[in-house]
Amino acid sequence: MTATGTGGRTEDFRAARDFLLRHREDYTAAYEGFAWPRPATFNWALDWFDAIADGNDRTALHIVEEDGTETRRSFAGLARRSARAANWLRALGVGAGDRVVVMLGNQVELWEVALAAMKLRAVVIPATPLLGAADLRDRIERGRARHVVVRAEDTAKFDDVPGEYTRIVVGAPATGTPDAPSAEWIRYEGVDTAPEDFTPDGVTRADDPLMLYFTSGTTARPKLVEHTHVSYPVGHLATMYWIGLKPGDVHLNISSPGWAKHAWSNLFAPWNAEATVFIHNYTRFDAGRLMAEMDRAGVTSFCAPPTVWRMLIQADLTQLQAPPREVVAAGEPLNPEVIEQVRRDWGVTIRDGFGQTETAVQVANTPGQELKPGSMGRPTPGFRVALLDPVTGEPGAAEGEIALDLSAAPVGLMTGYHGDPERTAEAMAGGYYRTGDIGARDADGYLTYVGRSDDVFKASDYKISPFELESALLEHEAVAEAAVVPAPDPVRLAVPEAYVVLAEGHQPGPDTAKLLFEHSRAVLAPYKRVRRLEFGALPKTVSGKIRRIELREATVKGSDAEYREEDFR
Repeated sequence: MTATGTGGRTEDFRAARDFLLRHREDYTAAYEGFAWPRPATFNWALDWFDAIADGNDRTALHIVEEDGTETRRSFAGLARRSARAANWLRALGVGAGDRVVVMLGNQVELWEVALAAMKLRAVVIPATPLLGAADLRDRIERGRARHVVVRAEDTAKFDDVPGEYTRIVVGAPATGTPDAPSAEWIRYEGVDTAPEDFTPDGVTRADDPLMLYFTSGTTARPKLVEHTHVSYPVGHLATMYWIGLKPGDVHLNISSPGWAKHAWSNLFAPWNAEATVFIHNYTRFDAGRLMAEMDRAGVTSFCAPPTVWRMLIQADLTQLQAPPREVVAAGEPLNPEVIEQVRRDWGVTIRDGFGQTETAVQVANTPGQELKPGSMGRPTPGFRVALLDPVTGEPGAAEGEIALDLSAAPVGLMTGYHGDPERTAEAMAGGYYRTGDIGARDADGYLTYVGRSDDVFKASDYKISPFELESALLEHEAVAEAAVVPAPDPVRLAVPEAYVVLAEGHQPGPDTAKLLFEHSRAVLAPYKRVRRLEFGALPKTVSGKIRRIELREATVKGSDAEYREEDFR
């Protein structure tokens, strides 16, 4: 295995990393003293991962399957294997700048291909195996993909995806040969016989593209987010700091491959910290089994989306004998009652973080900070966050659009929306990257999430934050999940309508609706309370985010299954 000389770029990266580790519980020192490393050339797989992997037999990746079988790979082993994969892919024609759709599950080959593609300076287009043919056509066409790497069970999805691209299959036998491209599928097993010594074709510039992410499309057509060899690998030093990772940790992050959070916390952040990535694969969520595996693997840090946290608290959390030292949540704001139950049963506090596919974590409750109920914390090291006035667009608002000050040149920010200069210019207008999310800042600099700018609505001229109403509903034992959207009203313009998923043991019907309307009246101000309610599953993107656009459309159409507050007076 051969890597390039790393020189000062690796030393600068390590120095920045070590600075954050030294101040992992001193937010003020970390925020005021941190400076982004800004290398002109950098290849995280070669300059960082291979460097920490040299002679390192500690476990880098530990995967436990549903049937109990396990796979472990050391840092040194993954460095060698990814070098083989890089040589093999290069022989198939994968080169610098080539776009590669990678649609794999949580399997060893996913990490091998990710590292190999970086070494080749190829551009990865991550794709979840949940995608269908229409989504894949979009990724192949807009992403201009020249190669795809997929599981055997997903090859049929590409039958209706036209294009001249190399087709590589991981898993069961398929047609084609392991050593030459063809119109058929080429078996990944060819990596086994590839040479282990890898020499890069050229220098990796910091601004070379590394990843193209299709956003989840909760409100519109997915955007194509472009990241570089610095913006994600280096930018996720901030994510490492938020989670509280340190060398030797065992980190479990529940996230589907293909989405940005998977790269955040199953690739860059843990390996920036030289921690082990732990994965438990399952087809159906089982809280008891998950906690048993966490105990057995010695998980020290745990990240999960709010949906998983809400499912966890339906179980007996005390089954976990050794709770993780660090627990965090991301994806959507976490409701206070979930945080309180975990604190009561595990003795640790879930710490929120806020970021996007377009960025690393921008705002977070980091280790050692005083936590304020409902707040997602303060800006992370390396990010200067402003709230832009919704009318004037000027910074300094007490409540406004969350934005990054571009004069600080935050490393953990995309280069733009690929192929869409107008949308990029709009997002970066006026010297700020505009997130599209609304937040409020208190006197101590803590930020509280209000909602997406297109989710917040007015009822009788009062501004309504869906998140606040959803949190209130989730306080009731009958509610497992809730989403609130505006429903048209001839008098108030709009009224809050709640779509509710009931907890186990509760049945939909007028009796339950009456209970929830009563609860809404008891805990919410009159202008905020829920006026309409419907039971049923929530439409979600494949990444698990609620598709509020579908719910808003449903409220306009109306439904016979809808309950109205005035019917229960």
